[in-house]
Amino acid sequence: TGASVKIGYFASESDLRYHDEVTGAVFSQPGRVLDLLLTKYLKAGISYEGIQRIESYPMPESALREALLNAIIHRDYSVAAPIQIRVYEDRLQIWNPGELPEGWSLEKLLGRHPSQPYNPDIANTFFQSGDIEAWGRGIRRIFAACREAGTPEPRIEVETRDVWVEFPFSEAYVASVSGNTQETAQEVTPEVTPEVTPEVKKLLLALQGEMSRADLMAALDLRDEKHFRERYLQAALADGLIEMTRPDRPRSRLQEYRLTTPGRAHRSGHGDGGNGQ
Repeated sequence: TGASVKIGYFASESDLRYHDEVTGAVFSQPGRVLDLLLTKYLKAGISYEGIQRIESYPMPESALREALLNAIIHRDYSVAAPIQIRVYEDRLQIWNPGELPEGWSLEKLLGRHPSQPYNPDIANTFFQSGDIEAWGRGIRRIFAACREAGTPEPRIEVETRDVWVEFPFSEAYVASVSGNTQETAQEVTPEVTPEVTPEVKKLLLALQGEMSRADLMAALDLRDEKHFRERYLQAALADGLIEMTRPDRPRSRLQEYRLTTPGRAHRSGHGDGGNGQ
């Protein structure tokens, strides 16, 4: 009980727009939370290199995943409150109930240190699965990934029984995402659909009714799951042309995808036997 993660999107400290809670086996939570954050809570900044679509998030996926693993593995499970992830327009905050090992300071946590997990059995399970190294390098890897990606480094605060990790978003990222949002609201109408990549166009034409990932890959004659996810599925979701049938459970084995209204309008104008009306 209490082994859960709560995620919320806040327009301001007092304005919660929507939220989700991830429960169930602790071992399954990091992947499910990460999927929710990347598909529902974080917007991807879009750029192009030639015809290739480049999606960039406000922090590297590896850094966010490492922070989630740290929170889940090292939290104090005697505290019934769930881990809380707050997403704002310009930052993402992760709070977990916990404390540093006895005698440790924030300076030691940020520097070179041995692995000394709060929950040794949980940490060992994730180590045996290959999810963590168990060398005490998790925090340093988060900072290194952000530096390599050119995104702001996270801020870490440790209080008596609280650990906060905050990923600030760069001004350039916030401006690019805000610009994309405004452009969509002002310019995209039922008669004017956004330009999409050739891969997304193929996906829209292949999607009939509600289909699973496996069915879509088969319809597109694709076998590389990573290529399909990055170039087809995530791109179409980011453009708002398709949606999940189970948005609150993105990793559900029953998850399927369907066209949105803009997706149907776009497909009608691009050769699905329709007349564009």
